[in-house]
Amino acid sequence: MAFVERKKKTAHLMYQAINVSHRIGKRSILQGINLEIKPGQFTAILGPNGAGKSTLLKIISGEIRPVKGEVLLHRKSIYTMATRELSLHRAVLPQHAYLTFPFTVLEIVLLGRLPHQNTEAENAPLVYQIMQQTDVWHLKDRIYTSLSGGEKQRVQLARVMAQIHSEKLHTRYLLLDEPTSSLDMSCQHLILGRAKALCAQNIGVLAILHDLNLAAQYADRLLFLRDGETLAYGPVEKVLTEEIVEETFVYPVKIIHDPDTAKPVVYSTPTIHPLTKTSFNGPAVRITND
Repeated sequence: MAFVERKKKTAHLMYQAINVSHRIGKRSILQGINLEIKPGQFTAILGPNGAGKSTLLKIISGEIRPVKGEVLLHRKSIYTMATRELSLHRAVLPQHAYLTFPFTVLEIVLLGRLPHQNTEAENAPLVYQIMQQTDVWHLKDRIYTSLSGGEKQRVQLARVMAQIHSEKLHTRYLLLDEPTSSLDMSCQHLILGRAKALCAQNIGVLAILHDLNLAAQYADRLLFLRDGETLAYGPVEKVLTEEIVEETFVYPVKIIHDPDTAKPVVYSTPTIHPLTKTSFNGPAVRITND
């Protein structure tokens, strides 16, 4: 009985985009998107350039407001929440973080703790632990602007991890905008591995990814977008199919399963160029069931 009651109380704890549509001028960017980010789950958004992925993440984060639809955090509109309250519940890792001031790496990470209003002494043990986990502690005294692209991304990851760490809040969310772009393999797996590990702390993760195999390895659920519309949405094992990938990216692929991990592995089959000899005009696939 206690388990049933607990399940009822926590069933509404999620970050939701409900029937979200957006346009710029007369150009439609998103059309009727529905998405749920649940605590403890990793959701990846996939799609070609111009599909509306970054716009959707900006809407979910609260950076921009949609023309139509709602974004709810635990059934509450994020647009009614104070900035500090929203910052305590969700953190955003942008694709690029531009900074011209000569802050040290340690100062950048400490910025993530500002919403918590703790003292530097209170923050010190946590910040040290997180910077060790993201392999940036040895950079703590370096000026942020002098770092390489991969180093900067790890520092920003440490910042957002520090931001959403909380002993008081049971559920929190991390939003990642193309966190692995232009990074080497080791850095890609470090960032996604740390994000995935956060799911065990009841943190919901949403990430825009371009690499289908990284998505297959780390995500629990996938949202495929094309031309601002949902082509498929659901568990990896149900929606990561050759038909859906080919329709999304208009390119032929094959999917096999790794014999050691049983994870799907996607590879392209460009023996016949799709733009000249192959057409992918199948019906849109919409999968939302578990």
